[in-house]
Amino acid sequence: MASGPAGYAVIDVETTGLRPSWHDRIIEIGVVHTDLDGRVTGEWSTLVNPERDLGPQRIHGISAADVRHAPTFKEIAGTMTALLRGRVPVAHNLAFDTAFLEAEFSRVGVASPSLAVIGVCTMTEAGRFLPHAPRNLAGCCAVADIPLDGHHDALIDARAAASLLRHYLGLARPESPWPEALRSAANADWPVSPGGDAPWVRRGASAERERHFLARILDRVPQRAQPVQAGPYLALLDQVLLDRHISAAEADALVELATGLGLCRADLDRLHRDYLVALAQGALADGVVTDAERHELDLIAVLLHLPATATGEALAEAATRTPVPLARFALEQGDLVVFTGEMAEGRETWERRARQAGYVPHPNVTKKVGLLVAADPDSLSGKARKARAYGIPIITPDAFARMLI
Repeated sequence: MASGPAGYAVIDVETTGLRPSWHDRIIEIGVVHTDLDGRVTGEWSTLVNPERDLGPQRIHGISAADVRHAPTFKEIAGTMTALLRGRVPVAHNLAFDTAFLEAEFSRVGVASPSLAVIGVCTMTEAGRFLPHAPRNLAGCCAVADIPLDGHHDALIDARAAASLLRHYLGLARPESPWPEALRSAANADWPVSPGGDAPWVRRGASAERERHFLARILDRVPQRAQPVQAGPYLALLDQVLLDRHISAAEADALVELATGLGLCRADLDRLHRDYLVALAQGALADGVVTDAERHELDLIAVLLHLPATATGEALAEAATRTPVPLARFALEQGDLVVFTGEMAEGRETWERRARQAGYVPHPNVTKKVGLLVAADPDSLSGKARKARAYGIPIITPDAFARMLI
């Protein structure tokens, strides 16, 4: 005989889109446990690597850099099963959250119970306990005098829904408003999940985890038998800095190449200073360094972890050094350009601009493509993965717009 229910598991998920049937995936999960009276007994949350593009990032505020070290759902399926087993699932818009959870469980071969059937929806129950409240989470919380800070954060939303649950339970006391849900949860059959107990990664952890790429380079290397091969590194560096931003994936590529070439931190410091001098020579070519050119040199110095004096020193050295041609990336008329991700302006707008500049928008990444423009330069989309494999530069829409001027 099954034991009585352990309490409630209040859940919230952030997703790449609106429907699992459209191949949308979970990117963040928040779970709050409460006892039968609605008192919180524990909480958990993690980002989830969806292994695809993240969709409307302006809504959920999660970037590809945030999730690149996060577990996949398969890697946490065992933990999720343990968190839900024996508890009544609760969510604000239960049908939405449970549809995604069931789809993720199904994808890894776990036949979960029908969570929407055995669960409680705080949005639906608002009609019973908060009859004059709007149905959205913020509206219900406002009427019930529950604080809600940081909407569209899975754990914050799960906490808010848990507070609504406790509010409803208090209004229904001394009776339980959902006796059938309690019985169903206690008897629900949860199969054993295939492993999946990887460490969870909280939102914001990537900012704490990511160090400047130079911090991952050795201070020194053993005595070399061959001279330093700087060309490949400088070529990649120039490609990386096209959009004046070093993404997490680009930092990884720089570290991997520098390590493979046997470069130490002192080597990179020298190469970065030489690179800045070469750019300064370009700025001085017409005899005038504009404010915009100075700002760009300052920005690159910051990206390369050079000191605040680096730009002035580079300009002074550039004025006395014989110009050395610097191989720079440049698109040619007729080059193929691919776009990926949800941008503030529609894809059609960017493709029209590309055509007007003489480039050819292309639907897919092939080895013939010259450039990928990504809403998120760390994009996990198939296009971005192919571009990295082929060595195709990935830049932001803003950087592409500057190239069109």
